[in-house]
Amino acid sequence: MRATRKPAESRRKLIEFDQETWQALDLLARDSMKSVQELADEAFRDLLRKHGRPTDLKAALRASAQQPLTPSPAKSSARR
Repeated sequence: MRATRKPAESRRKLIEFDQETWQALDLLARDSMKSVQELADEAFRDLLRKHGRPTDLKAALRASAQQPLTPSPAKSSARR
């Protein structure tokens, strides 16, 4: 098993798999010579891309810079 270094800002989340899914993931990890963590990282990056979400800070900044600036609608100051 490989030891991986976690960034200081990493988070943990306990995820439960049914037995069949776990066996399939474990086999895939062994066949691809990756850890289950590496497979999970890849899967979540793909999921974020699928939904048009940035996967890191650099991508988030790039996406926000490309958004057109639209002025907010002017509020009417006329009172009755």
